[in-house]
Amino acid sequence: MKLSAKGKVGAAVLVALMVIGFCAYVFQLTQGLCVTGMSNGVSWGLYITCFMFFVGLSAGGLIVASSAHVFHIESFKRVAMPAVITSTVCICCAGAFILIDLGGIQRIWNMFVHLNFTSPLAWDMCVITTYLVINILDIVWLRRGDERKVQMLSYVALPVAILVHSVTAWIFGLEIAKEGWYSAIMAPIFVASAMDSGLALLMCVLAASKKAGVFDCGEKLFADLARLLATFIAVDAFFIGCELLTVAYPGAAGATELLGIMTSGATAPFFWFEILGGLLVPFLLLASAKRRQRTAVVVAASALVMAGVLCKRVWLLFTSFTMTNVYGAPGISSGSTAARGADGFGMWALTGSYAPTPVEVAVVIAVVSFCILGIAVLSKKLVKAA
Repeated sequence: MKLSAKGKVGAAVLVALMVIGFCAYVFQLTQGLCVTGMSNGVSWGLYITCFMFFVGLSAGGLIVASSAHVFHIESFKRVAMPAVITSTVCICCAGAFILIDLGGIQRIWNMFVHLNFTSPLAWDMCVITTYLVINILDIVWLRRGDERKVQMLSYVALPVAILVHSVTAWIFGLEIAKEGWYSAIMAPIFVASAMDSGLALLMCVLAASKKAGVFDCGEKLFADLARLLATFIAVDAFFIGCELLTVAYPGAAGATELLGIMTSGATAPFFWFEILGGLLVPFLLLASAKRRQRTAVVVAASALVMAGVLCKRVWLLFTSFTMTNVYGAPGISSGSTAARGADGFGMWALTGSYAPTPVEVAVVIAVVSFCILGIAVLSKKLVKAA
């Protein structure tokens, strides 16, 4: 199938954005992470936010694909290939954000030579690598039509897909120094958001594939997946509600400050968009069987879910960074570019602050462009044959 004129223009735009982002990344490599908005107070920024987001998108796709074979849901097997493709491309993008965030890519060998297996970061690297291998094998065997191998692989893929986002959650959930992260249900919260955002991405891919004439899963299956998405949204909302109640009810000083930042402070716009725009509105849209029959409504709800989960990653990460765990003056050294020429107390900070720089934005747009182009190309090559 040849690309249409619009398709060629779209591909050219995506490639151009990737080139611009690559140039921004080279600039970051040569100048260091001082060209980003990160500092000693906020050591993780937009790159790690996107890492969390893309791991979730990926895990949700593989959960849908492997569930089809584990639980013998014959209708879901039709979308196994698109689901695995989205999963594979998204996990590659997630890994790219980790490499970008390292700053000095030339020192990546230290990750392998001096791996600390007591750290959740090491666990995450091992699980993500295993997860990527499973995705690749799944694509190969689905393409070959080897049902027996796909069936066997799915029994491994499903728990690994759940584990990959659980381990990512433990990076935060086991961090006792950050009150907003330290939680026993951080992993279930991450998995729930992976399931709704991953399925939401798959719904958008299926709708785009149908419009492009590449693959049509059928109206009934599309509506059934939309109903499943509504269920996932409800589960995600439940876990968030449990966490908020647990934090708010005791009325501890630290928790009160945390909730204040989250609900009426710096991260409030992201929190409320996720609650209202990412959970409530999509659930109401998909709660009606009649609306689930309309592709435009389902795609709009799916887009809102993904935007809401991205906002969740923002408020989860930065609310705790806003609250530094250093009490009393002078605070912590900001470590920012602006602090280099500062004198005395000008270089100290008692609260964390962060805003992404144009370099970070350009790099992120490049990776997102790669994700869109990668899913489109692989879908065109593989899905039709599935």
